[in-house]
Amino acid sequence: MPIGTFPHLESHKDIREAVRALCSKFPAEYWEQHDREHEYAADFVKAFADSGFLGILIPEQYGGGGGTIAEFCAALEEVAASGGALNACSSVHTPLLAVPSILAFGTEEQRKTLLPKVASGELLITFGVTEPDAGTDTTQIDLAATERDGGWVLNGQKVWNSGAPYAQKVLVLARTSPAGTGKRRGDGLTLFLTDLQTPTIDIRKIPKIGRNAFASAELFFRDHVVRPEDVVGEVGQGFYHLLHSLNSERLYLSSVAMGIGRWCLDAATRYASERVVFDRAIGKNQAVQHPLAADYLQLLAASLVLQSAIEACEIQGAGNIGTLANSAKYLTTEAAWKIADDAMQTFGGYSFAREYHIGRHWTEVRLQRIAPVNNQMVLNYIAERVLGLPRSY
Repeated sequence: MPIGTFPHLESHKDIREAVRALCSKFPAEYWEQHDREHEYAADFVKAFADSGFLGILIPEQYGGGGGTIAEFCAALEEVAASGGALNACSSVHTPLLAVPSILAFGTEEQRKTLLPKVASGELLITFGVTEPDAGTDTTQIDLAATERDGGWVLNGQKVWNSGAPYAQKVLVLARTSPAGTGKRRGDGLTLFLTDLQTPTIDIRKIPKIGRNAFASAELFFRDHVVRPEDVVGEVGQGFYHLLHSLNSERLYLSSVAMGIGRWCLDAATRYASERVVFDRAIGKNQAVQHPLAADYLQLLAASLVLQSAIEACEIQGAGNIGTLANSAKYLTTEAAWKIADDAMQTFGGYSFAREYHIGRHWTEVRLQRIAPVNNQMVLNYIAERVLGLPRSY
């Protein structure tokens, strides 16, 4: 599909072209194999880091490229559009989820010690937020951090921790004060950046229906000791520190959805032009044409909102773009999911053949409507914060 069909692809062309060249060495068949065999794509991550893309968002004084979130989002979109989809993107954006919070609230020692290793690919930091009984309601988490001997001891559970089996550290949100004791709902939670591969943390992989080249896991903390120097930011204010990373994450995932949507639309339109049934290409039928044309328009509109959100993030900072970040996440993931589903319909029975990669994209983009925030919660946010309607939850 011509690049000009989406105007935003004219921006950061040098990065996009370089990422496409890199990803050409890791085609859809590579990701099919890794997904089927549940194998971590370590060689792809190394190539991405060696090319400097993993360090785009990290300032030069900490070993990175000193680039912008717009540049990293452009890179992620091209990774997704290459056929790597969410498997590929998760493997390279997960290490960066903690970076905004560390840059904004971490100590200089934390930044100097950790960020160069993230940029080089030596260090994978996972995100430990979600819990079994406090999924979307982050303010109600129970993982307990108890003060002891000048440090802290963690006991409790996290779930859906992406990349934990391969990671060295986890940025974990824990409760240091009882719920309801502060002035705001999020008071009493603290961010800790701690070692992950230790006997005091049990990591259990979660069997999944998709995105199997990047594992998800449950974490069980049993008297896990955390040093005072591993606190990120202010004790009791970790939830608000985390927002810097959460809004950035929404932009990352929106860019991934854009890439997946582009790949699926391209695959479906090519197949519709080539597949002949009843002596004519199926793409001549309006029943095939119209859904794909509508899909393009939805993805085009979503791309404009995403670019507005990215521009606002660069000007205002990640902590101040909740409405745009959530809007972009909703619109891109809904558009990409619809495109993937229409691609399934266009391919017909062949969509279930793994060699065409349609089903893998369909499964992975479906997850994006759920994570990292459920799209129904995005609508709740817009209803309350934008429309001024009463809180519904």
